Amino acid sequence: MDNQIHNKNIESETTIISPIELNKKIPISEMGKSNILASRKIVNDILLKKDSRLMLIVGPCSIHDIDAAKEYALKLKTLQEELKESVYLVMRVYFEKPRTTVGWKGLISDPDMDNSLDVDKGLHQSRELLSWLADQEIPSATEALNPITPQYLADLISWCAIGARTTESQTHREMSSGLSMTVGFKNGTDGNLNMAINAIKACSSPQSFLGINDKGQISTFKAKGNKSAHIILRGGKKSNYHIADIIECEKLLEKNDLAERIMVDCSHDNSNQDYRNQGKVIEEITKQIVSGNKSIFGLMLESNLFAGKQKILDNKNDMEYGVSVTDGCIDWEETQSIIRNFSENISKKLS
Repeated sequence: MDNQIHNKNIESETTIISPIELNKKIPISEMGKSNILASRKIVNDILLKKDSRLMLIVGPCSIHDIDAAKEYALKLKTLQEELKESVYLVMRVYFEKPRTTVGWKGLISDPDMDNSLDVDKGLHQSRELLSWLADQEIPSATEALNPITPQYLADLISWCAIGARTTESQTHREMSSGLSMTVGFKNGTDGNLNMAINAIKACSSPQSFLGINDKGQISTFKAKGNKSAHIILRGGKKSNYHIADIIECEKLLEKNDLAERIMVDCSHDNSNQDYRNQGKVIEEITKQIVSGNKSIFGLMLESNLFAGKQKILDNKNDMEYGVSVTDGCIDWEETQSIIRNFSENISKKLS
């Protein structure tokens, strides 16, 4: 008879570095801090329509190769400088991947992509990349999946998403109420908008919740509420970026006394799970903005150095450089073309 009453299904336990220790090892520089604060203000000003530009969250579906991520980031920075009058580019820097069943869970959980689960190494690599990006004046966007990881990384993030699988989670709504940057909530995987609406309300309200502090101690937090929250349309059983879908979302936001602030995810179910369709989505959104839409303030694109996706191989040296290991991405050449066309078309509206 098995009499074990505690940790019956736990195979091992490993203590990791505390947030304050990691932050001391990889501190944010004064330049990085200044750049993060400036980028957060720009993001929020675009959300509030104090800044007339459109925001684009652009980058790899997930980060698995730091060198490739840095190469991509510098290309994005050059494009930002070229198009700075009409668009504001924020790099997608996703370290955590929600899985429907099983699969690689991202750089933080498994940096070596071999199920060794060296979280300590993953956190170090993630913070080092974010710190470098901040010093380069390249703003970062990520998804807050595990409610503990923001203590390690959130000071280096300019915009944050709550994914379709966690938008309905009370834990994530509470955590978001205490975050210091703009937060976007995706509609549910089935296309349900109401759970995102409810999440925005919860996030913007005062909340009390459990978490860890900088020392890694279990603590209770009282948050004032994060007023910089918005909805992200990512499709569901069908796409939801066409004009009728946008109008429906606007009406729902208005009905709930929420500002009509909408971001459209050009990937996932809006692209019918085919990365090659993202350009079609952005074309449709461009038409709506040029025709007078006032509610769409941002877009999301999954993009990498090279197109498509690849399997994770036992021999990492056999893997293709700059190709996604999660969702398929468009390549850099198409990314530039899409964003330049978007910028050119909306510039006429902005001028």
